[in-house]
Amino acid sequence: MLQIIAFLFPLIAGPVCAYTDRSGGKISSGRYAAVMLITDLLGIAALMNRGSITLFRMTDKADMTFCLDDFGRIVLAVVLLLYTAVCFYAFEYMKMEERPHVFFGFYFVSLGALMAVCMSANLVTLYFCFELATLSSVPLVLHEMTKDAVNAGLKYLFYSVAGALMGLLAVFFVYFYTEGSARFVMGGFLSPERLAGHEGVFLAVIFTGIIGFGTKAGMYPMHGWLPSAHPIAPAPASALLSGIIAKAGIVAVVRLVYYSVGAPFLRGTWVQYAWMCLAMLTILMGSTCAFREKVMKKRLAYSTVSQISYIMLALSLLSEEGLTGGILHLLSHAASKGCLFLVAGIFIYKLGFRKVSDLKGIGKRMPVTMWCFMIASLSLVGIPPMGGFTSKWVIAGAAIGDGMGVFSILPPVVLLISALLTAGYLFPIAIDAFFPGEDFDGPSDSCEPSALMTVPLMVLCLAALVTGVFGTGIVNMLSL
Repeated sequence: MLQIIAFLFPLIAGPVCAYTDRSGGKISSGRYAAVMLITDLLGIAALMNRGSITLFRMTDKADMTFCLDDFGRIVLAVVLLLYTAVCFYAFEYMKMEERPHVFFGFYFVSLGALMAVCMSANLVTLYFCFELATLSSVPLVLHEMTKDAVNAGLKYLFYSVAGALMGLLAVFFVYFYTEGSARFVMGGFLSPERLAGHEGVFLAVIFTGIIGFGTKAGMYPMHGWLPSAHPIAPAPASALLSGIIAKAGIVAVVRLVYYSVGAPFLRGTWVQYAWMCLAMLTILMGSTCAFREKVMKKRLAYSTVSQISYIMLALSLLSEEGLTGGILHLLSHAASKGCLFLVAGIFIYKLGFRKVSDLKGIGKRMPVTMWCFMIASLSLVGIPPMGGFTSKWVIAGAAIGDGMGVFSILPPVVLLISALLTAGYLFPIAIDAFFPGEDFDGPSDSCEPSALMTVPLMVLCLAALVTGVFGTGIVNMLSL
């Protein structure tokens, strides 16, 4: 029952606080902080609870059941960390936006939905919560209600619904070829007797499901929504979309492939190689587009397209080491990219700067902010001892040790090329910020934001560092 209370509380308390908000356009930070902190306490209690609960049954196999395993615990911890950091940051940032109470209302609904995704014990429950997470995060994208915001929100919605329907097709087939319980279990639960003779069709359907759920993660060819939605949303929403909401697609793919179908069933098939090729194509395409982009938030959005596909590439290896590398990159990317989007929001909030070219010399005016930007960039590029280095090291090692011929060589090569491109679109920003040149005659007055904005940046930078130093040990201790 504790799991249900944990995710229902923000789902209900957030909208109630928003609806009863009578602050006249000001932010009632006290009430929203209380909701966030209580949610954290309930979430931590749920992390320590190993019970399961079934709300209701729709058929003999399809039921709404919630239970936290070790994989769900890892993702839930990331959800709580990022949402808490962004919540306090948003108390300051949303002062520049209209209708902040509406933002916080949907903010907490999306939080509850993502917590439920982490706690889902079967594909039916996961699919329901996955759709709720999509619907509740659309208003975060179109919050400003400009023409561009509405178009971006609708694009996000249409892509997500189309992808989810592709995923639903896979869910139908998995349940059809299952006997007995359809609860998540490492290695899958398919019935070999029922599946015999239908393997070809089933492989095609599972590949469709991977593409469908991969839409949320921005994998080619269903990536188009992400560069449109992330830049137009308020910075706190962008940090959540990139840092954790997009990773609901990763969670769905892990649950489908590793906990329902079983990685051994797909290993060595055309599905594995096609999946790997799409992931590597997305990595290179996203990095290249980010390298050429001049608008800061859009550059970071294309970077997200590339970086989340690192996780998809790791998962496509269909090995224990690949899964470990994917989880590590989920952790490190959530912290580092969340931090970078929050930094971009500070540039907009304090100075109205949106383009990369505006940031020359900004390190002298915002040293703390830019140091956080630099630390998060080091992790994203993959410089030790940051989390991005550890995750890429594990992914590359998993690929090389898999004995798949050219497909053992290509992933490390793609990771190295992408790392160089990542350095090319992040490091020059920091260099120009701290070393603008002797001829720079711009302003030098301090404009560092308040602690409400800088402390969350520091927390996320620390999380990226902890992932690099201790992440592998933590993941290896868990029963995934």
